[in-house]
Amino acid sequence: MKQKIRLILRYLAALVLAASILAPLVWMFLMSVSSAADLTRIPLEWLPRHWDFSRYASLLTLQTGQPGALFLHALGNSLLVACGATLISLLLAIPAAYSFSRYPGRDGWLFGSLAIYMVPPVAFVLPLYFILQQLSLLNTHLGLILVYCSMILPFLTWMLKNQFDALPIDIEQAARLDGLRYWQVLLRITLPLAKPALGASAMFGWLLAWDEFFYALLFTNNIDAQTLPVTIAGFTAGRATDDGLIAAVGILAAIPPLFIALWLQKTLVSGLTAGGSKG
Repeated sequence: MKQKIRLILRYLAALVLAASILAPLVWMFLMSVSSAADLTRIPLEWLPRHWDFSRYASLLTLQTGQPGALFLHALGNSLLVACGATLISLLLAIPAAYSFSRYPGRDGWLFGSLAIYMVPPVAFVLPLYFILQQLSLLNTHLGLILVYCSMILPFLTWMLKNQFDALPIDIEQAARLDGLRYWQVLLRITLPLAKPALGASAMFGWLLAWDEFFYALLFTNNIDAQTLPVTIAGFTAGRATDDGLIAAVGILAAIPPLFIALWLQKTLVSGLTAGGSKG
């Protein structure tokens, strides 16, 4: 009897958690397909009387005068900047984390980078602005990528360092005795074993770059390099704000992270099963 009660409580807790996560998304979708009259009707009705998908059509077209001309361009900017910053940060974080893990006595550098990471971003605005200005990288994709790398790299290094610490060193030592060099051990032995951590690190780093708003707002001034969070904020700047359009933008902006999470989830699962099957 107690086991049944525990099972029921467990399912209820899972149901409450799922409802708390999905309810805002469902409500945002209902707002996106509701007419202006439905959104301002008192008392409020949960389901729209007339389902209107025209906002999605306007956001997915490049015709002049449509919001899609801004949205799709900003979406491309966000994908380029987030993917570029994550890739560069991951390539730099892997050897850095491996060095911190396998060669003791360098923790001071790691804690120093983490301490800088914890400083509020506003403290770095002026130095970063002057650096980007001198390099002619203001309002460019490369400028944002470099700024985001400074933000993501310490975080990924810390995550990967902890994962490398948990891996057995005996396997690497045996590979060294077989004649492999250090970089060969890293590529052939360590990274396949750390595949789940690489997927998780890439996902968190990508989400940090995707959701970043402060630096993108300050270091871009037009649609040439403006990312999606800044553009979404621009949709709310007018006097007559279309709440349904903002909700539709939010739904479409959530689709790329969802696909990234699903793709990396398969990578995580395959990495775990491969590691278990190889002993």
